[in-house]
Amino acid sequence: MALMTVRSTVTQGIWDLALGGGPVDAEAWARALDEEAGAGTDRLDFRSRLLIRDGLDALAAYWGRKKFDGWLADAPAGLTLGQIWREDLGPTRFPSLKTRLMQPIRGQVVRQFLREIGVQIDVPVRIVIGGAVALILAGELERATEDIDLVDEVPEPIRVQRLLLDRMAARFGLHLAHFQSHYLPTGWESRIHSMGPFGALDVFVIDPVDVLLGKLFSSREKDRDDLRALLPRTDRELLSRRLRQTCGALMAQAELAKAAAENWYIVLGEPLPAVG
Repeated sequence: MALMTVRSTVTQGIWDLALGGGPVDAEAWARALDEEAGAGTDRLDFRSRLLIRDGLDALAAYWGRKKFDGWLADAPAGLTLGQIWREDLGPTRFPSLKTRLMQPIRGQVVRQFLREIGVQIDVPVRIVIGGAVALILAGELERATEDIDLVDEVPEPIRVQRLLLDRMAARFGLHLAHFQSHYLPTGWESRIHSMGPFGALDVFVIDPVDVLLGKLFSSREKDRDDLRALLPRTDRELLSRRLRQTCGALMAQAELAKAAAENWYIVLGEPLPAVG
């Protein structure tokens, strides 16, 4: 079951991306800068030019000058962007952009990673993927991550392939990790989805709603940031119903219940729905 989120078909502009909080996809940021400048400098107020200038600085620092200069030369609004970049607009006003730009892991890259493992092992192995990668594979989330989180453990036929996993980590920027299933809602096993075989790998992913609820009970900041990205556009009735039906055991643990209440309030500004 998907999160039943409401998605916009309109490309996000520079202000949406800059003020939205959290990581910003560098490619999406470059497109937004080009589109914003494409209308010409006459319609851009001072703060918009400031944001473009600081955004170009951030993109040059993230990509490096060779890639940045090539992009600027090819961009349809490259001349306008270059003009704004050279303007004397005073000190930096949007410094956080330099730390927020990132390259999200694409579902295609994860699938390639899994196929390569699947053709390297010689016995059938079943894995269940959770965490951010489960949401990325479902098309619900875009962000950088280095971990493919498997439920409970990395199976031994994969775990013993240390040299292979080290080489793949260097090439893909991904490695296999694991987390304990007791942090998931009750009955999660009955709601997993098959991705089909990847060579000898039989791959399943945890239902996105269960992943989101697992993150709700986490005190980690990166899980809260995923909640910030997804909770406001998630079907609240679906989420509340699954919370009541499957999260009693998690709510019975005081520390986890406290994290859930805090996360729900911080992201949504509302009390956590009653469970029980």
